[in-house]
Amino acid sequence: MGRLKNRIDYENLRNARILENQARLSSLGLQKTLSELRSLTSSAKAEKGRTQKRKHAKKVYEIADLRRSDRLKHIATDSLSALKSLPLRRSYRLRANSDEPTSPNKVVKGNTDYESEEESSDREKRPANAPFLNIKGVKLPSLSPEASARRCHSKGRGSIYDPFFGICCHFCRQKKLCGEEDCKRCGNLDPDEQCIGKTDCSVCHSTNGVFCRACLKVRYGEEMEEVRENKAWMCPHCIEEKGIKPFWICNSSLCLKKRKMGPTGLAIYRAREMGYESVAHLLMDELKRRNNLKSLQG
Repeated sequence: MGRLKNRIDYENLRNARILENQARLSSLGLQKTLSELRSLTSSAKAEKGRTQKRKHAKKVYEIADLRRSDRLKHIATDSLSALKSLPLRRSYRLRANSDEPTSPNKVVKGNTDYESEEESSDREKRPANAPFLNIKGVKLPSLSPEASARRCHSKGRGSIYDPFFGICCHFCRQKKLCGEEDCKRCGNLDPDEQCIGKTDCSVCHSTNGVFCRACLKVRYGEEMEEVRENKAWMCPHCIEEKGIKPFWICNSSLCLKKRKMGPTGLAIYRAREMGYESVAHLLMDELKRRNNLKSLQG
């Protein structure tokens, strides 16, 4: 009871002091001054927000030349001007939805473009290292002497990027002219010749079997000269399909992603340290070990 009484006395004393202070402020006129000041500041803020709107400064970009990579800068100027006159390669789906004029060797039936029998048969017969290019009625470009000399600087993958005549390697996906000196397709830009610096699978003749010299050696341990002489050469995809080499797979990032495997990166250094001929041989042994462990655990 003593504690409760003390608490009540304290509350009464506190309330009395609050009333005393309020009476003192009202007698001095300070309470009114405070309320007026608050109203003035709030109205000034509201007026400022209404009158002063945020000014939007439009950014003006300078007109300057486009920055291009060294890979594109090294393309010969005469080759570039000739490439501009070549027709764009577009998918048939996009051509159907656009007003793009059809090529002269296509037959128009209704609203659909159809290839002529001669063109479609030519496309089917061609190997992957000599893809079909629709260049009828277009003047073919030629490489300048400087570009011809620079093309063979890198024999592995080539030194000149060409978006039209270059053939894309399945592994490195570099669309370059090959660095082989005797290649008539890349040296003379002759679309009817095969590129001797890119492979062609004897079974599928698809882009899955196109590899440059460097990728063929580093990733699969094969030499371009041996592949060229072997008319029955098969790409890793066809070898796996036919079951010729168990666990022999294509180790490109595209194919590994389909298998839900991570890309190997620069695994050639690890493979050579461990005594393997290529990355494909290293992966083959790793897959064998995984399969043996699964069979033991199962």
